[in-house]
Amino acid sequence: MNTPTPNRIDKLNQLTTPLLEWYSSAARDLPWRTPASETHRPDPYHVWVSEIMLQQTRVEAVKGYYARFLTAFPNIKSLANAPQDELMKLWEGLGYYNRARNLKAAAVQIMEEFDGEIPSDYSKLLSLRGIGEYTAGAIASIAFGIPESAVDGNALRIFSRILAEDGEINKTSVKKKITQEVKRVLPEERPGDFNQALMDLGSSICIPNGEPFCENCPWESICKAHKYGQETDFPVKAKKKQRKIEKKAVFLIEVSDKIILHKRPEKGLLSGLWELPNLDGELSAKELSEQMKKWEIGDYMIEPLGEGKHIFSHVEWQMRGYRIQMRDISEKLLEKEEWIAVSREDLEEKYAIPSAFECYRKQIYRG
Repeated sequence: MNTPTPNRIDKLNQLTTPLLEWYSSAARDLPWRTPASETHRPDPYHVWVSEIMLQQTRVEAVKGYYARFLTAFPNIKSLANAPQDELMKLWEGLGYYNRARNLKAAAVQIMEEFDGEIPSDYSKLLSLRGIGEYTAGAIASIAFGIPESAVDGNALRIFSRILAEDGEINKTSVKKKITQEVKRVLPEERPGDFNQALMDLGSSICIPNGEPFCENCPWESICKAHKYGQETDFPVKAKKKQRKIEKKAVFLIEVSDKIILHKRPEKGLLSGLWELPNLDGELSAKELSEQMKKWEIGDYMIEPLGEGKHIFSHVEWQMRGYRIQMRDISEKLLEKEEWIAVSREDLEEKYAIPSAFECYRKQIYRG
């Protein structure tokens, strides 16, 4: 790759003026955005909730969740007091459930340490559970007008192309270098609009996959990658590690009109969530029979439910499902806190089941 030499953008108005002019006419109409003015700024709570939901999640997927979440928990106090199962149910299907737990934990922090008000100080925002540099910068700039940068994947990609940065984008040193450059050009006026403009530019024009739409970009004339026709060469990424494969046996256990759920451990993948009972590995007929005895499941019928797959960021579950039908189940099993029998109605309304099990959950309502 004939890579041009990276350099800095020397004139701040080369970036700020064209970008903010573009944003004034091209900004996305999103439910959590309220135009800032001298007398009014977006609600910090709304900004915080939306930014957490948008982490690793598409905008279109977030819209409905955002509206339902604010209806259930309209303010910090209601979120701090939220029952855990209700919170998880509202988050069901959005993924990365630790985000919801951290929201509640941070809400408790805000009630206890900041008198129920989200702090406007950047360092205090960073002290809140689940808030890192990007989210703190987004809240500070958008909700409070404080000139703090919010460098996410969009900003890293855009600036790597503008500067023709040939270092691997996931390296800490490269992220730090680009972050410093973003901070250097961040305007004192309208920092929130600048950060949101970067988000929109990365979403609609300087896109991550495929050819960017450079002809519509306000920075087309100063982008070094575009100048040399190397837009898709940036950002430079290291080769992805191969995803770990895990085999699973998943059980849809039906007892009369109830479904048996199991609660996952409080640490690890999908921590603390209710799930369809499952075991590691591919089980033989003999091993299936032995497992039923361990769970004290006696008279039952078994039906194969086929194969399923779910991909997490670092691991892939390859599953084989089984429907287990019986009239009753050992009370000893249900005496354990991590096991519960629920009606189909309660499962639909109260208990959050990770989308990893969606292909088998659908079987609950078969026929």
